[in-house]
Amino acid sequence: MRETTTRQHLAGVLILLGLLAQIIGFTGAVPTAQAVSYLLWAAVALLWRDIPKRSRLQAGVLIALGVVMLVVAQTVYGAAVNWPAMLQGNVFVASMLVGVSFISLIGTQGNKRAPGKRVTGADGVLRTWLGVHFLGTILNLSTVFMVGDRLARRAPLTTPQLLALNRGLSSAALWSPFFASMALVIALVPSVQYAQIAVVGFPMAMLSGLLTTLELRRRFDLTEVDGFSLSPRSLLMPAGMAALVMLLHFWITPSLTIVSIITFLLPGVALLSNLREGPRFTLRRLRQHTVTRLPAMRGEISLFLAAGLLTLGLSTLVTATAGDEWTLFARFGTWQAMVSFAAITLSALVGLHPIIGVSVLASVLNLSSAEQTLFAFVALSAWAVGTSVGPLSGINLSLQGRYGVSGYQMMKNNLPYAALMSLLSLGAIAGLSAWLGL
Repeated sequence: MRETTTRQHLAGVLILLGLLAQIIGFTGAVPTAQAVSYLLWAAVALLWRDIPKRSRLQAGVLIALGVVMLVVAQTVYGAAVNWPAMLQGNVFVASMLVGVSFISLIGTQGNKRAPGKRVTGADGVLRTWLGVHFLGTILNLSTVFMVGDRLARRAPLTTPQLLALNRGLSSAALWSPFFASMALVIALVPSVQYAQIAVVGFPMAMLSGLLTTLELRRRFDLTEVDGFSLSPRSLLMPAGMAALVMLLHFWITPSLTIVSIITFLLPGVALLSNLREGPRFTLRRLRQHTVTRLPAMRGEISLFLAAGLLTLGLSTLVTATAGDEWTLFARFGTWQAMVSFAAITLSALVGLHPIIGVSVLASVLNLSSAEQTLFAFVALSAWAVGTSVGPLSGINLSLQGRYGVSGYQMMKNNLPYAALMSLLSLGAIAGLSAWLGL
């Protein structure tokens, strides 16, 4: 047991060093991408045996496929492969996830008491959705546990409560700049126009909350179902962080992407907020976060890094076999976007995380600036729908592990919702495509 603890602690330190190296790289003083990739992959190697079996199998297959495709591209087709840099795929995204994890050190997010008051009925379901959605835009998956644990104090969570938690968080992928989904698409298509995505994605997310409330009121008796009421005071931190990100992105550091800003801003704010209690208190919390929370991110980090290696292998092999000019679609317009959305969403039903479908699709497309924005919305909407219904998505695996709900039951209960959200997403894709002139 001692060896396991030491191994996990060392992995946590390596992840922290990877984050620090990524932040140093933002200054432009020295290129650090390769160092970041080695540090994060070394941490994954140390934590490999701790990754849940299904996730380990999925990541292992992605890694193997990526390496095999690189080998084939070089040995069979003579492609030039930069082997020392092969591990750099998606380190940008993984670093951002590590940075976002520091949000738990700000204020009282880690405390047992949660803000708001209990309500019941359809109003309670809507308030639960709103609470998870708006806190989740910044706090991500930790919000589900914060709200879910509070609701579970009175009685075990019911199906309507679980569905509200699931959909409240997954729908945030449609517009939140702090979500891993947004980080991934910005890394894959850097010319994406976030403002246009938000104009379409935010109303779609609000429709998700309305649909959830109406559907659950029709299917279940919600009279005794407890909800979570989000107090206005609780929105101060998420709103403040979002404002800081926009201020830095548009005025102070316009050369940095939103992903880059989030990566260093959240850890910086977390450390500053703790310094009020003194440097020793701050160092103690930082150490605790490093040796407990960071190693616990092994599943997320391994999946994103493995998907990055797969994307590199596939794109290298496609270029080697078909040439630089080959692309899956000659142009990426309305029907191409709709087919792509359907493919990614359906793959989630059979257990593939949307990151895989999004990454693979990006590797075989050659997108113009406007097409990149359309692709980004396709990826985000497929992510929002796919993670809600996919039995092996992070949110459903987390609900299964924490509250004992079956992933299959969550998928079954979410199928009508996913079908309706898919139709709305296809309509939104058509509208955005027309807006962009594609």
